[in-house]
Amino acid sequence: MDTMSVFVIATLMMLANGGVLGLMHSDLPQALRPAAVSWRIGTLLVAGGCMLFAVQRQLPPAFVLPLSNGLVMLGFTGYWRALRQFYGYHDSPLLLLPFLAGTCGIFWFSAVTPDIGTRILIVSLVWLVIMGGCVATLRSQAQRDAAISRRVMAGIFVAVMAFVVLRMVYFVGLGINPGLSVLDGGNLMHAITPMIAAVLPVVGTTAFLLMCSERIRRQWERAASTDYLTGLANRRTLTEAGDRRFAEARQKGGCLALAIVDIDHFKSINDRYGHDIGDVALKHVAGKIELACRERELPARQGGEEFVVLFDGIDAAGAHAAGERLRESVAAAPFVSGDLDLPVTVSIGVAVLNETDHDLDSLLRRADAALYAAKVGGRNRVEVAA
Repeated sequence: MDTMSVFVIATLMMLANGGVLGLMHSDLPQALRPAAVSWRIGTLLVAGGCMLFAVQRQLPPAFVLPLSNGLVMLGFTGYWRALRQFYGYHDSPLLLLPFLAGTCGIFWFSAVTPDIGTRILIVSLVWLVIMGGCVATLRSQAQRDAAISRRVMAGIFVAVMAFVVLRMVYFVGLGINPGLSVLDGGNLMHAITPMIAAVLPVVGTTAFLLMCSERIRRQWERAASTDYLTGLANRRTLTEAGDRRFAEARQKGGCLALAIVDIDHFKSINDRYGHDIGDVALKHVAGKIELACRERELPARQGGEEFVVLFDGIDAAGAHAAGERLRESVAAAPFVSGDLDLPVTVSIGVAVLNETDHDLDSLLRRADAALYAAKVGGRNRVEVAA
């Protein structure tokens, strides 16, 4: 197949992929749509650049070479911008600098001082800078995004960068005559170039869609496992984790404890200031509880103004200290909303696993009894079940 046909087929594939992404646009969450738009625009720009490469013999070099290369570089910049938007980075006009510098350089060495070797060097360096930025963006999310699609995307960029380096060394480093046009089939490196240029728009778009799908899946999982108001684990997640830890503690003879945390006089907050303020107060207390929790401690919202925290590996004395840690975290930070500055306290009942507990509900019932004792004893205190 001749090189011009490869350019045309690659362009059609890019347009098809861009069309698929466009059809899926309305199905994407609002937060992902800006990134999808940037990726689609990037794909269309690369497709336009490849089409100009295919017809470059019919147009003046001083016009077609800067324009075609510029469109491809701007399209790759669109991919960089899309990845940054996907991960919540702010837009920066500095992203356009490689594209602008590369386009000006190609124009100079096409129209003023024609030099194909220098043009290859400029294009290669610009591609490396842009793709290196994409890889850096993807790698910066390694701790918070373990999706395989992110690693695949990074691998695609690295593979294309490796080819760009190889091509640059072949023509510039080894001094191979690059005089043949990319449309001529006499040079293998020129023949491979359009296929490599199509990797990011075609395969990369598939990887980008997988990244979006993985993000949506995680959001649904998070929604199913967390409380909509406070962001803590919900009752379902608490039950699953509690049953699992209860079984492990029974089998291995380990320690397990839990605390039921209840906001003191919460009904009066709702009655006096309204349910909207009550919801904000709930989020405030939930944040303080979560902040006070340590690794392997699971805070959850049981319902209403009641929270539960699972503890691992602590005895009765340690459970009381853990409960005090939660109580003090809430008491030390008054609830503030507008002009309202309201002290908020919690009562806590703690229970530690013992031989009388046959399931998680048994532990919860004993903790609930301890919570009742804390409220009867004056509130803003911690009681440990006998």
